[in-house]
Amino acid sequence: MTDTAAATQSDAGSAPTIDVVSDVVCPWCYIGKRRLEAALASRDEPPPLVRWHPFQLNPDLPAGGIDRKSYLEDKFGGPDGARTVYARVEEAGREVGIPFDFERIRRQPNTSDAHRLIAWAQAIDLARADGLVERLFKAYFIEGVDIGDVEQLAHLAAEVGYDAEAARAHLGSDAGRAEVAAADQRTKSMGIGGVPFFIFNHRLAVSGAQPPHVLLEAMTQAAGA
Repeated sequence: MTDTAAATQSDAGSAPTIDVVSDVVCPWCYIGKRRLEAALASRDEPPPLVRWHPFQLNPDLPAGGIDRKSYLEDKFGGPDGARTVYARVEEAGREVGIPFDFERIRRQPNTSDAHRLIAWAQAIDLARADGLVERLFKAYFIEGVDIGDVEQLAHLAAEVGYDAEAARAHLGSDAGRAEVAAADQRTKSMGIGGVPFFIFNHRLAVSGAQPPHVLLEAMTQAAGA
């Protein structure tokens, strides 16, 4: 996992941890987040530390992203092909309370800056960073916000309690850019080829947006290992 996340909240002692590898433009990652929350809500134990790690589904996109229609043409053969693929995603989203609105998305962003923002936020306040991840998912998949745009990212950070000017300054620099790229490559070199990917207490891994009971069982096994 990333050095930044490993160092974050280093005083947390032996608190249980969940490391989530994801991309903020991955709809199954948003669904996986909801299912993880459902699993955690069914437990009586204190909540674990949840840390988010970068995985770029489209690392070769230009910094400013590309037109969503062009992206869909290349990936799915056009909007009709995309609608067929997304039908299952939308159904799964409804089951967990996510009203996906793919039609509102106009830009397919490069997510490097979004991941840099998440890493920056986790270094400041790990607990609050989960709210930022949620806000990024909602902004992209429900509101159609271009989360590759620095101004939009700074605004979203402010909405969940971070300082907008500090976020803007961070994103306006190259701080964390090499670290995010290295973490992305390191994750892929570990054999993680798809997201979401959950690692419980550094001991047990679960791939995919699995149902809450599967994630809960993994937590139980990891805690007893």
